[in-house]
Amino acid sequence: AEELRKPAQATPSCAMVATLPPGRPGNLTVEQEKKLQEFWKATLKVFGVPDLGGLDAGGSVNGIVNGENEDNPSEHGSSLVLEKKLKKKGLFRRRKGDSGDKDDVSIQSNTPEADDKFGQTKEFHQALATQSPQDLREAFWSMVKHDHPDGLLLRFLRARKWDVEKALVMMVSTMQWRSHDMHVDDDIMYNGEAAAYKDAIESTGPTKKEGEDFMKIMRLGKSFLHGCDKEGRPICIVRARLHRAGEQSEGSLERVTVHIIETARLLLSPPVDSAVSLQLHRILYVIMNVADHRIRHDRVFNGEHGNKSVLVYSIVAEFLKDYAPVKFMIKCFEANYPESLGVVLVHKSPWVFQGIWTIIKGWLDPVVASKVHFTKTIDELTHFISLDHIPSELGGDDPWTFSYPEPQPGENDRMKDDVSRCRLLENRAKVILDFESATQKWIQSALQADTEVKQKRDLLAEQLRKGYWQLDPYIRARTWYDRTGIIKPGGTIDYYPNQHGPGVVHDPDGVD
Repeated sequence: AEELRKPAQATPSCAMVATLPPGRPGNLTVEQEKKLQEFWKATLKVFGVPDLGGLDAGGSVNGIVNGENEDNPSEHGSSLVLEKKLKKKGLFRRRKGDSGDKDDVSIQSNTPEADDKFGQTKEFHQALATQSPQDLREAFWSMVKHDHPDGLLLRFLRARKWDVEKALVMMVSTMQWRSHDMHVDDDIMYNGEAAAYKDAIESTGPTKKEGEDFMKIMRLGKSFLHGCDKEGRPICIVRARLHRAGEQSEGSLERVTVHIIETARLLLSPPVDSAVSLQLHRILYVIMNVADHRIRHDRVFNGEHGNKSVLVYSIVAEFLKDYAPVKFMIKCFEANYPESLGVVLVHKSPWVFQGIWTIIKGWLDPVVASKVHFTKTIDELTHFISLDHIPSELGGDDPWTFSYPEPQPGENDRMKDDVSRCRLLENRAKVILDFESATQKWIQSALQADTEVKQKRDLLAEQLRKGYWQLDPYIRARTWYDRTGIIKPGGTIDYYPNQHGPGVVHDPDGVD
């Protein structure tokens, strides 16, 4: 895993760093590129992509993934809801010579049980047992979105210290989590805020409660994205003082968490033109403003506790009653969104938080724990964020205040256009097939350092990026970041859409 970089000194703007971090597309050592090729080889085999020939001749991947097609096709699991209908038309169809059967894929993991705290090896085997290779393939390409496919695989490789076997287990278990456990793309992002708004008004029972909880969290602004730091990374502000244990269900808190993380991924500038956009791949910047956290507030000030040790014990005990959301967030960043957390800033935490931090730190991977910084003053905070990008409620000069714009009638009308969605999905599927073929040729030509095939892969990755933003309005419900102009049509990102001061508009096509 990469070392935590010290915040760069920058002018008060959303200018991104000019250096391309190592281990990213365009900045790989020879050994890292070989590892990426091994990973792609294993990944394509798990996905059931037919071999062009020669890819199984040697290489350590043969000791990781093994399989051959069975005689009788077998469908397992369920595909993404948006693509079920399209399968009948041959979308994501297998190439000539592939029967579409489920591969008997196995993995011999050498990962010690102590190093697999989230049980991902078990999830890996569960995914292979319950999902077809095609299901896993679809889940992967759905997660790619506007990212460079290499960039996504490299996240898993860096997180697992370039161990291909461990990276493969992590990635496949993530696909299982996205498609079967959380339903990230076919529910949370597809239905979004508008569905929760409707459920809160029109539904009954648990569905109504989930909708009400989701909307309450959104309206309170417990957690939201606003602006960027000195290195151009999007900032997620978590206002812990607004959280009350048990007020919202675990399910609604988890949905909001995933919704914010997925939205933050959309704010990342893709690595298309230069290195400046890649620094954003190390998000998510989190400010936890716990200065006014009111856990046991009355007991602190009315003298009920006679000493600090009793107070710490009481607060820690209270925290442990409501630790599930924290544990879920930790799993998200360590297991399902690897290499996505840049820095965590805990601002103005009371002394009693140290007891809670001692517990949390024990749950964290040491690399993740090293990214947590405690700031007490506004000067300390400005080491990371320019003063004019720090909201006034935190002591900065940014006059912006949180206000949630409600979902609007008709904002998701394009999601009803099945014809356009099918056409765009079919176009994307063709580019995916071309990218997979080019990837196999790239693996074969590795020793020849074939520049032409590398350039072709990058061009296809760019087509996937542009194609995603054309498809986006048909598969993702609008968010308040769309309503306020932060996410603009075509993937243009404006961190400060209503301010004429510091800020940046990132236009992925280079046109305002």
